[in-house]
Amino acid sequence: MKLRIGCFVVVALAFIASAGPSHADTKWTSFIPFRKSVDADSSMRYALTEDHGPWLILAASFAGSGAAEQAHELVLELRRRFDLPAYVNQKEFDYTDTVEGKTIDRYTGDWARMKYAQASKFEAYAVLVGDFESSKDPRLQKTLDKLKYAHPECLDLEKREWSTQRFAGFRELQRRMNGNAAKRKKGPMGNAFVTRNPHLPEQYFSPGGLDDFVCELNVRVEHSLLNNPGRYTVRVAGFGGMRTMNSSEIDDIERTGMVSDKLELAADKAHRLTSALRARGVDAYEFHDRTESIVTVGSFDSVGEPRADGKIEIHPTVHKIMQMYGASRRQLPGVGTLGLQPRTLAGITFDVQPVPVEVPRRSIAADYARRSQ
Repeated sequence: MKLRIGCFVVVALAFIASAGPSHADTKWTSFIPFRKSVDADSSMRYALTEDHGPWLILAASFAGSGAAEQAHELVLELRRRFDLPAYVNQKEFDYTDTVEGKTIDRYTGDWARMKYAQASKFEAYAVLVGDFESSKDPRLQKTLDKLKYAHPECLDLEKREWSTQRFAGFRELQRRMNGNAAKRKKGPMGNAFVTRNPHLPEQYFSPGGLDDFVCELNVRVEHSLLNNPGRYTVRVAGFGGMRTMNSSEIDDIERTGMVSDKLELAADKAHRLTSALRARGVDAYEFHDRTESIVTVGSFDSVGEPRADGKIEIHPTVHKIMQMYGASRRQLPGVGTLGLQPRTLAGITFDVQPVPVEVPRRSIAADYARRSQ
C-alpha cells in the first residue's frame, strides 16, 4: 500500500512538471514553487534581459580577445554543474570621448570639457546569476556564498594558459596572501556581489511613484511632464486649482473622475502656456495633479554640483532658465521704487521665482509587479 502511494506521488509530480510552462517561458522563475533544473544548451547564448529578475549576482566579468567565449563557458558550467540560472550581459565601454568636468570654463561660462588620462574603448561581458525577486530574498545570500567559494574548472588558472577574467591574476595573488584562512578558501568568484538588473529602469528601484489617478490625468497630455527624459526640470509657472484636506472631496473626484472648475481653469492655463512655449521652440512640459497644474522647462540629469561649503553650484543652463522666466526688477509706476514684475506669455503669468524640481514618475515597480502576476 505504501509503495502504491509513493508511486502515485511521483507520477503526480512528474505530471505537474511536464504540464506547466518551461523555465525559459516563465516570468522570474523564483515565483515557481516546483522548478526543474536549469537548462544548459551550448548552442544558446543566455543573454540577460529584463525578465531575469530585478536582482542578480555579478559572478565574474571578462574583457579582451576571447572574452565572449570564456563568459559563455562560465555560464554553461554554472548551469550544468551548479544548477544556477546564469546569463551574459554585454556592454561597451568608451573612454575616448571628452566628458563634462566639475569646473566652469571661464571663456564659455559652461562646464569645462575634459579627457580621460588613458583613452580606451572595449567590450566587456559580465556573467550574472539571476531570477531574484527581492534583494532580501533568502536564496540570494545563500547563492552568493555558494558562488564565492565555488571553483569552476573554466576559471582555474592552473588548467588553462590564459584568462580574460578581469583582474584574475591580481585577485588570485591577494587571495593567497590573505591572512584569513576562510578567505583563502574563496574561489575565482570570491568578489561576487549583488547588483540590479541593468535592463530595468532606475525608477523600478525607487519607492513610491504617482498613483493611478494622477497618471490618468496626465496620460493623454501631448507634452506631459511624465515623458520628460531627465531627472530634473525647472518649474516656471504654477496654477492652483483646489486646496483641500477633506478626504471625502478627494474621494469624490477620484470616484467620479470629475474635477472642479478651478482645476479645469488651472489645467487650461498650463496647457495654453506650454503650447505657447513649444511654438517658440522651448522644451516645455505640463503636469496636473489633485491641487494644481504646473509648467516646466528643460530636462536635466542633475541640478548642479556640490561645492566645498555644502551648497549647490547651479548648472549654467538651469540658472539661465531661472533668470529667463523669473520676474524682472522694474520701477513701479507712481511709487519710484524698484519691484518685481512677473513675466507673461500669451496673457498668462509666470512664477515670480522659477525653481528646479524633480520630474515625477509613474510607479514603475508596481507596473512590473502587475506584469509578473
